[in-house]
Amino acid sequence: MNSVSDKDAPQPIRTIPPVSRKNMPKFVSDVHRNEAAGAFKSGAELYHDVRPGYPPEVIELITTESNSPYRILDVGAGTGKLTSALDTVLGDRAEIYALDPSINMLRTLLDCGFCAWQATAEVSAAQDETFDVITCAQTWHWVDSRIASAECDRISTSHAQLLLVWNTLDVNIPWVHRLSRIMHSGDTLAEGFFPSVHAPWQLYDELRLRWSQPVTPELVHQLMHTRSYWLRSTTAIREKMTANLRWYLNEHLGFQPDQEILLPYRCDAFIYRKQK
Repeated sequence: MNSVSDKDAPQPIRTIPPVSRKNMPKFVSDVHRNEAAGAFKSGAELYHDVRPGYPPEVIELITTESNSPYRILDVGAGTGKLTSALDTVLGDRAEIYALDPSINMLRTLLDCGFCAWQATAEVSAAQDETFDVITCAQTWHWVDSRIASAECDRISTSHAQLLLVWNTLDVNIPWVHRLSRIMHSGDTLAEGFFPSVHAPWQLYDELRLRWSQPVTPELVHQLMHTRSYWLRSTTAIREKMTANLRWYLNEHLGFQPDQEILLPYRCDAFIYRKQK
């Protein structure tokens, strides 16, 4: 993973700038958002194989100063992309648990050896004041942020931290912007965005960096197959998307079938603590 960090030194707790809907995924209603999120009932194996992981700097946002292991809950963990990274970086400093609404995703997660169960960010099925850290990777834009903020408060300790993180195709680069449109990458978030998070959580620190994932044209096609839009589409629409992507990568951009491409991403991560 090639990454260049724009992260400044940790800052004290501060006011969150206003959140604008233009900086978030374009869901026209809660029903639309729920339908899009529900697409991930299938495709877990491919998702796990081709979706990118997260730079280690993301996990370094978590403060682990206690002598006893932190209890961490990865909410909306999917197949365990962030869950595995947490385990690798934190090791014995953490007891890691996970939940996801998709049984298909959970099967892959359980195969990785994690304690996990089927639930949502809004109704986690966890006991009160259980976790020291709650993480959400590529997840928060799917949830009702007000209800999820309250649920995370309920199940976490008074000194808890909440980590939200996204990988986003770097659409400031023109060819990547057009690629995202062809792939229907609906979770593309505007540069500089802040997620909607509610009391008692207050922003403590943020990380914004750029990195690149080595891919081939075939892997880009597979990435498209993990998108919510693809999973919800008809065969005719999928055939059209495939033809458009093949033309763009092979004819318009001139990439060879086995050529390695560095696919640019932005990573945006936010750590919150409870306001006292």
